[in-house]
Amino acid sequence: MRQSIDVILLTYKPDKQVLHILKALEQQTYPVRKIIIINTEEAYFTALMKPAGLLERYPNIEVHHITAEVFDHGGTRQQAVMYSNADIFVCMTQDAVPADKNLIKELAEALEGTPNAAVAYARQLPRTQCREIERYTRSFNYPDQSAVKSIEDIERLGIKTFFCSNVCAAYNRRIFDKLDGFVSRAIFNEDMIYAAKAVQNHFKIVYAAKAQVIHSHNYTCMQQFRRNFDLGVSQAQHPEVFAGVSSQSEGMQLVKQTAKHLIESKKKRLIPMLILSSAYKYLGYQFGMHYKCLPYGIIRWCTSNPRYWKNAS
Repeated sequence: MRQSIDVILLTYKPDKQVLHILKALEQQTYPVRKIIIINTEEAYFTALMKPAGLLERYPNIEVHHITAEVFDHGGTRQQAVMYSNADIFVCMTQDAVPADKNLIKELAEALEGTPNAAVAYARQLPRTQCREIERYTRSFNYPDQSAVKSIEDIERLGIKTFFCSNVCAAYNRRIFDKLDGFVSRAIFNEDMIYAAKAVQNHFKIVYAAKAQVIHSHNYTCMQQFRRNFDLGVSQAQHPEVFAGVSSQSEGMQLVKQTAKHLIESKKKRLIPMLILSSAYKYLGYQFGMHYKCLPYGIIRWCTSNPRYWKNAS
């Protein structure tokens, strides 16, 4: 008997891409029972959805509106899960487009086919307009071979054992509830924090390479700085997860492999940009790791999520 699956989609000022995502989810070979949309700021959503008529066409779409002031990466997703009673729920973001009709099927099979699997996350493929360095980063973080990670892999993989992305990830609801779900407050990284908790409790994380979404960004150096600041903050706030494993060696490995790729593909002209963007990432991460030493005004300037700090003050 097939397990029931709901999809949780977070949206904020959505554009027409969300319409493509919803249509793609409705056409999956493994049926989606319910699509639960948690939308931040109602006016933008209504302006997009009303003319499209999708909510009338697909009665399995359920919408809940919240304000930007109450959004939290961990708490909002935890709230969304409470609207589902499916065996499996899939977390997605509004900028991840299913690559084909088998996305949900591949995620379900990855979970069901792996004993004690708590979560299975999808492969992220770059968009056509993705820049070369980011394109290689996608292939580094999301290779074409699937993998299963457990507590036995921590010594070999380090922090990558906990790597998981709520851009598109399927969760076993029974295990999720047993582990008390996502953290209630998170500036970032709620997916890895949960994955680490699962691994530490002897459950497994599955990377399902055949489950694919189109997702990439061409971030500026300053955007990279701010994202990595928030990454550093999240790691500093959860020493129970991150204190015993190093993430900097993984970052250095990515830089070295990317430089090698650029040389081999005769794109050495991009190496200065690689060095510059890597420096911004590293500085952002270090500032975030030591955020407690920084004045509040500097923190607000560094972060990509100023509302988090307003609520924390």
